[in-house]
Amino acid sequence: MNAIVSVTPSWGIGRDGALLVRNRADMRRFVELTMGGTVIMGRKTLQSFPGGPLRGRRNVVLTRGTGGLPEGVEVASGIEEALGLVADTTPDEVWLIGGQSVYQELLPWCERAYVTMNYVEAEADAWFPRLDDLPGWRIESREEGGVTAGGVPFEYLTYRQLEPRGLEGHD
Repeated sequence: MNAIVSVTPSWGIGRDGALLVRNRADMRRFVELTMGGTVIMGRKTLQSFPGGPLRGRRNVVLTRGTGGLPEGVEVASGIEEALGLVADTTPDEVWLIGGQSVYQELLPWCERAYVTMNYVEAEADAWFPRLDDLPGWRIESREEGGVTAGGVPFEYLTYRQLEPRGLEGHD
């Protein structure tokens, strides 16, 4: 399983249900990497998408309540159920896409985290775990990004977890 996230240097990911940085290149990369795969998200993340569930991907929503969810999503009420839903899926095709609690709960099962680091300070109310501070996570690669239309420089970092938990046994 992989995580994909856009962060600031403080590892902030959002405020009031919105991303901190508008970055078109990051959005294109998100689509390229996740298209055809399975995305796992929380209810608030799903509700933040103007078009509802992401097209071209299997949408799994981790939530305690099932009311008010649109057609085309699979619901998991907990971590074990979410892992069970994706147990038969090729791990490289499963993507955690937010929000904060989903990242925190399922990050131990991720082999890689694809991070867009946006070099700007912005006030956040949701964060991604600081991978540089977590034992077992290392930067695998750095790729030049560019500058957003708003003038924010960014780069792509790929982190690898040395010993992720496997998805086996969760079916």
